[in-house]
Amino acid sequence: MKRENSEGALIQLRAYIAQGEFATNDRLPAERELCETLGIGRSELRKAFAVLESEGAIWRHVGRGTFVGNGRGQGPDYLSIADIAKRTTPREVMHARLVLEPMLAREAAMHATAEHVEQMSDSCAKAREATTWRQYESIDNQFHSLVTEATQNTPLITMYEQLNALRRTIVWGCLHRRTEVPTPEHHSFVEHEAILDAIEHRNADAAQACMKRHLQAVRDDMFPAD
Repeated sequence: MKRENSEGALIQLRAYIAQGEFATNDRLPAERELCETLGIGRSELRKAFAVLESEGAIWRHVGRGTFVGNGRGQGPDYLSIADIAKRTTPREVMHARLVLEPMLAREAAMHATAEHVEQMSDSCAKAREATTWRQYESIDNQFHSLVTEATQNTPLITMYEQLNALRRTIVWGCLHRRTEVPTPEHHSFVEHEAILDAIEHRNADAAQACMKRHLQAVRDDMFPAD
């Protein structure tokens, strides 16, 4: 789970910087404040810093702090998550999820280990115990990341991580919440459990179909009919 925690911190930090509309060379908040804001540990934050620094997304000066970079560490054609977010919409991101994630669930059903299944089961149980939407959304993100990890395919995992970072940058706040806190009847609980059951029983067709139905329900929450 250490890798998962580090990847989650990286996704959160990318989204925070993109959402904050920082200009190049703007200073980021202190590490302690960032840890509290993002809900991550300092070691995970520093690992995320190291990745973003290698990409040119940030730069650090001892004694002065951490600053937003120009994002050119990957070459002149490199587009950061913030750049991509300016060129897309929540609807496009949701459509991309509907294209990619059902296939990831299918692959997970064929390649998941017993450990992957156990972790997904634990995530489903924790989701039902969530007492705030923010807590639930963090667990929801964990579940989808675990499904992707279960594919055991590095290119697919990397593609998902980029899409997930983009999703968390521009889609947060789009969901129309009908209640102040998650209720036992929230549709995602049974939908996640159906995805898990299909993966556990190596039913690739069912895993793909269940993930598609789940994301269609999420889409309907985001964009209800007027």
